Amino acid sequence: MAFPAGFGWGAATSAYQVEGGWDADGKGPSVWDTFTHQGRERVFKNQTGDVACGSYTLWEEDLKCIKQLGLTHYRFSLSWSRLLPDGTTGFINQKGIDYYNKIIDDLLKNRVIPIVTLFHFDLPQALEDQGGWLSETIIESFDNYARFCFSTFGDRVKQWITINEPNIFSLLAYEFGIFPPGVPHPGTKGYQAAHNLIKAHARSWHSYDSLFRKEQKGKVSLAIFAGWVEPADPNSVSDQEAAKRAMAFQLDFFAKPIFIDGDYPEVVKSQIALMSKKQGYPSSRLPEFTEEEKRMIKGTADFFAVQYYTTRLVKYQENEKGELGFLQDAEVEVFPDPSWISLKWVYVVPWGIRKLLKYIKDTYNNPVIYITENGFPQGDPASFDDTQRWEYFRQTFQELFKAIQLDKVNLQVYCAWSLLDNFEWCQGYSSRFGLFHVDFEDPARPRVPYTSAKEYAKIIRNNGLEGPL
Repeated sequence: MAFPAGFGWGAATSAYQVEGGWDADGKGPSVWDTFTHQGRERVFKNQTGDVACGSYTLWEEDLKCIKQLGLTHYRFSLSWSRLLPDGTTGFINQKGIDYYNKIIDDLLKNRVIPIVTLFHFDLPQALEDQGGWLSETIIESFDNYARFCFSTFGDRVKQWITINEPNIFSLLAYEFGIFPPGVPHPGTKGYQAAHNLIKAHARSWHSYDSLFRKEQKGKVSLAIFAGWVEPADPNSVSDQEAAKRAMAFQLDFFAKPIFIDGDYPEVVKSQIALMSKKQGYPSSRLPEFTEEEKRMIKGTADFFAVQYYTTRLVKYQENEKGELGFLQDAEVEVFPDPSWISLKWVYVVPWGIRKLLKYIKDTYNNPVIYITENGFPQGDPASFDDTQRWEYFRQTFQELFKAIQLDKVNLQVYCAWSLLDNFEWCQGYSSRFGLFHVDFEDPARPRVPYTSAKEYAKIIRNNGLEGPL
């Protein structure tokens, strides 16, 4: 089962989750520094990313892991506040530039292609204090930061992700208040943040396109989280429609404006407008793009980056009481099939990734697709011999192979989440997604390969799986 020649095999990390060095060498505080230092049981056992995997001082150890796997691609994110401590180019932290220059140069020396994410949830606290993603001023702040990164690193970085999982981020930060700033606003602020995230992405894509593309010849996109969904009752028309709405609210909400026509899906607009009217709002709670903004947003991606972990069943759930909320607007109930194996929150459904890829191909005019995250957490206790977890990876690769060969999906890169066990946001260090085990009790933070890492290295070496489909 050989994958196409030149297929990209990668692994991913993000700055706050692995770097540590939270206040080292002039770095400014991010919202996650503030959030985790408040000690309000918002994170498992009040854990923080102050040290995490120590990658700020242990990059050489990470590089050894990358070489051991034989990766062709490595996706990592830049810490905005390590480069620009107050979020603006008013003060530039040279130590931050030096750190990322070394990572990029070392990767290229080892023939590994860097995929660099500009924003992976860790907004500089100084910008949050000015309203963060709820303020329109963030669009210019992000664009200035993106231009700074393109001009500083773009001579060597050719693959950029502007924003990681804007759909998940806007929900967790502003709808549910699970992420910083930690205040829930059901049915309102999540849409406001999403609106600004889309415009910030589009502005930065245009900056790259007009100022840097000709010379640097790179590509820019954003990474959208997407699970797959199936109607709970395949014979129920209302469940079938609910499944379509679930995809529209989850994936198409961000993908349609950027890849198709600059505007939200009709079903999203009509559902939120209808609910808003029922609730006595003078207009829809979903902000509207102007015609000029639609023109700016349309077509602002050079490839389709998607992140898949799991699949769910969906059924129609009428919002009888007119409750405020994202799921209430979509009128869906989402849940797993009880027969599916679960690892923490991930229900293991490898065939879901193939269906998702086919959906993207059919809906978005057969784009080049990168899977920028996909993975499975360890069961408890974490075992170095994670053969069960590897079996799920193996089944996933079989489904990717079918998607490429049988469905003719234009998949070009796959990145496993994650290179290392790391700080998994609100789950702290209790959830281990790494190909390499990290001992968080040991100050040296040793990295030891799981069976998954050894098996993944074989897949990369062979550019695929052994045996027939």
